[in-house]
Amino acid sequence: GREGREYITRTQPDNRGLELGVVTAFRDGEVIVEVRAPIAERDGLGFEPPEGGHLESVGFSAGAVRTIRVQNGVHTQAIKARKTVPVGWRVVRSAQVALLEDARKSFAGVTRAPRRRVAVDVRCFGAAGALFKAVFRSGDDEATVRSVTSLAPASKRALDVTQLREQLGRMGESSFALADLDVGGVAEGLFLPVSELNRMRQEAVGELESVLALRVASDREIRRATIASVVEQGTAFTAKGTKGVERERAAVRAARDDRGAVVAEVWRLEDAAAALEAGADEIVFDAFLRHPFVPVTRVAAFAAEAVARGRAFRLRRPTIVRPEEQKKIEKWVALGTPLLTGHLGHLAEFAGLGRDVRADYAVNCFNAVTAAELFALGASGITPSVELTTEEIGAVTAPWSGEGFEVILYGRPEGMTLEHCVLGAAFDRTPTHCRDLCTRSHTDVRLSDPAGYEFPVATDYACRNRLLHSRPVEGSEFAPRLWAQGVRRFRLLFNVPDDEVGAVVAAYRALVDSLVAGGRPSTKPREVVGTLFTRGHFARAV
Repeated sequence: GREGREYITRTQPDNRGLELGVVTAFRDGEVIVEVRAPIAERDGLGFEPPEGGHLESVGFSAGAVRTIRVQNGVHTQAIKARKTVPVGWRVVRSAQVALLEDARKSFAGVTRAPRRRVAVDVRCFGAAGALFKAVFRSGDDEATVRSVTSLAPASKRALDVTQLREQLGRMGESSFALADLDVGGVAEGLFLPVSELNRMRQEAVGELESVLALRVASDREIRRATIASVVEQGTAFTAKGTKGVERERAAVRAARDDRGAVVAEVWRLEDAAAALEAGADEIVFDAFLRHPFVPVTRVAAFAAEAVARGRAFRLRRPTIVRPEEQKKIEKWVALGTPLLTGHLGHLAEFAGLGRDVRADYAVNCFNAVTAAELFALGASGITPSVELTTEEIGAVTAPWSGEGFEVILYGRPEGMTLEHCVLGAAFDRTPTHCRDLCTRSHTDVRLSDPAGYEFPVATDYACRNRLLHSRPVEGSEFAPRLWAQGVRRFRLLFNVPDDEVGAVVAAYRALVDSLVAGGRPSTKPREVVGTLFTRGHFARAV
């Protein structure tokens, strides 16, 4: 749920610890505290100032601790302190020595599991004046070894089961362990040097190791070939055999495939109109990105207008939808427009109902096998993960020659979704009483990191925060290679208030047109975007 606002705070963004009580005095190098659980020497402590001040917290490991009294569950203790701590400050324990020691004890006696070894049975043969023979057998593998000296009558200790098991069973760090030992073929009262027994054992184990290594290598090769075969079968989808791929191929052909497709994803109708005027072939509308909702009737009218002008319109569903939030979006889905979703369940559900549904980058399509599964679920198209390089995108799209795929070439993908609203936290407001913050007084929210980068934050329909990339991805330099791989659909993301939608769409329209014409790729995107962009993962892998 949304509990835990105090677990991670702005002033203490890591493990804050457990609040125990307050400081009541400081004297003679000791901090006197009243706490609801006893503190022990070497516990990690933090001391936080009262709310509303500007003083910073202090912390240290507890020195010697003495208990003054315990009354009604409250422990009054004196702690040897390295720093002065003011009266009234909160006491927080961030590390508990006893707990850590118990944790260490819990695994201190754990040892590695013994190495799994292969059982070896040994049969021995020999008579006076003859060579000693030992047959080592492991499964179907067998190694026979003979001594280089003959067996002789024993003057002291004769060969017996105990000695033979001791010497032949010393298989050390090999893959084998002695199991059954059969000495029925060895005459009594014979002698053979221990060194010779060791040599025979080493020779036999060496032979078995070689055979085992060949078998393991063979098994691995068979496994590799089996996996390769399964992968090949999984990706060998053709237009004839896969409904999803064929549907997408038909859709791509119908969507002005002869000149490539520029897809603009927006959250405001004025941006949608600007994108159409600048040459976008399809509008993806995210009605759920920010408060407040655009009226459904206005969106329906715009969608009808776009289709009447020969352009496509698609609704982007939220990737996260809890059951209690379904009613908020049912009226949007009821428009009957094509859909874009990053949720596998929604993809399967709506494709199963016959809707045109494309899989967004949030489904994490990293390889061709995943793409095949998405098409099998009914996806009319797929946007590969934004964490793939140009070459990796080519590997994903290769079985379909790029057909049915759409690549994000510009904009700020969503980095993560936060359940806790940063505006609500900053102004200490609950999610149900803070709509005025994101709709009126703070419509453009950004988080800054220590390096000075700003990350836009969009408060969506369910009061979740979508954290966007600090800078837009700009991949126009990689468009020719994507085009050569067969990709014909390029999406542009517009999700911050100051996006120059018309100029950016027009620039990419010129780029795609130059690719269609087969001439020199247009450089207008870089001229419009400027220098504040990132090339994303097009050039560098994760």
